[in-house]
Amino acid sequence: MAMASLYRRSLPSPPAIDFSSAEGKLIFNEALQKGTMEGFFRLISYFQTQSEPAYCGLASLSVVLNALSIDPGRKWKGPWRWFDESMLDCCEPLEVVKEKGISFGKVVCLAHCSGAKVEAFRTSQSSIEDFRKFVVKCTSSENCHMISTYHRGVFKQTGTGHFSPIGGYNAERDMALILDVARFKYPPHWVPLKLLWEAMDSIDQSTGKRRGFMLISRPHREPGLLYTLSCKDESWIDIAKYLKEDVPRLVSSQHVDSVDKIISVVFKSLPSNFNQFIRWVAEIRITEDTNQNLSAEEKSRLKLKQLVLKEVHETELFKHINKFLSSVGYEDSLTYAAAKACCQGAEILSGSPSKEFCCRETCVKCIKGPDDSEGTVVTGVVVRDGNEQKVDLLVPSTQTECECGPEANYPAGNDVFTALLLALPPQTWSGIKDQALMHEMKQLISMASLPTLLQEEVLHLRRQLQLLKRCQENKEEEDLAAPAY
Repeated sequence: MAMASLYRRSLPSPPAIDFSSAEGKLIFNEALQKGTMEGFFRLISYFQTQSEPAYCGLASLSVVLNALSIDPGRKWKGPWRWFDESMLDCCEPLEVVKEKGISFGKVVCLAHCSGAKVEAFRTSQSSIEDFRKFVVKCTSSENCHMISTYHRGVFKQTGTGHFSPIGGYNAERDMALILDVARFKYPPHWVPLKLLWEAMDSIDQSTGKRRGFMLISRPHREPGLLYTLSCKDESWIDIAKYLKEDVPRLVSSQHVDSVDKIISVVFKSLPSNFNQFIRWVAEIRITEDTNQNLSAEEKSRLKLKQLVLKEVHETELFKHINKFLSSVGYEDSLTYAAAKACCQGAEILSGSPSKEFCCRETCVKCIKGPDDSEGTVVTGVVVRDGNEQKVDLLVPSTQTECECGPEANYPAGNDVFTALLLALPPQTWSGIKDQALMHEMKQLISMASLPTLLQEEVLHLRRQLQLLKRCQENKEEEDLAAPAY
């Protein structure tokens, strides 16, 4: 039986000019001399071909995030933390993207969620003159990159909507370089900027809105040092609804006369799968692949996580929550959490489903960093098909004094719950009928009272909550801006 297949396509030229052609090289050299190819070298260093025909948006974003050296905060494969299309699934399931592609608004949402600073514009919100200025800005810098979404038909290419990064600009010829992530189809090519604007100024039939472009740059610091929200399954929809709608209703409809009563009402109504929604970020490594001591980089990250944990423990809200959880007999075992995390780590490092793994034992130990300071590591012995593998979990900790002397405190349900309540919008508590209590609660969650590092952590969680709510309500196509706090 015959099998239909295709090896690349001929690039329609004009209007496009192949980047590797003699004229393409000349245009590149002219732009290089004028300083509008600065972003090209970063992009080309981390360039990748989309792994699925409909993954152009995910591939474009992966290239840009890696070019900006944004740390995803979780492992990709082996010991490496790295952005890949498979990790960009918090705003749209990969199965849906694979079948239908992804919209402009959801790629913008993914960029926000991944910790980048994003400015996004549809052509109806901008002009060709402003677009040209933005192209010059990004192509003249290593710290800003641009992704364009356009209709291929304008360039006489086959296909419809497409995403790709813009890699350079020749001002004299007014031409932009499209680094096409579908390299199996077309090579990188130069196109007239006016034609690119026309290709962007088209309607995406799936949303009924015009296409556009986004400028992506690094944030001031990596987001989510210690805490993050997870939306890997549908459970987050119910939990997001609970936090955004049910919590304000509960504290306004029930008689609450103290902060402890508020915490009790909120905690006792939590959905059963709540602990899958917010988690502390665990860093893992294969024991055999690493030195027994902490590297300088690992020690630096662990120190920042410990600072965040310490700042959470020092808040008045944490003291209330810790008191309440102790009164109801809530316990959170480090070894239990570590065993689960080690199994998750083995899954990530091997690429196999976690149900095939079980953690036979865990061992908590202290190891030294390069400056002789100590860090806590939990080593889990993970078993799969009779084979054993040791996985290390790097754990931040703080010290407190008790009757028995210094005691180590690790991330647990009390501080995770505290971080999430701090991240809820201030209006959550506006329905409390007792005005003095409402004022007290707002003081407890006031951003002004938090130290800088914890402020940034809370803002990251709050941004994630806003973005999840935006996707839940199908408003990601209407609002492209970063969430307001």
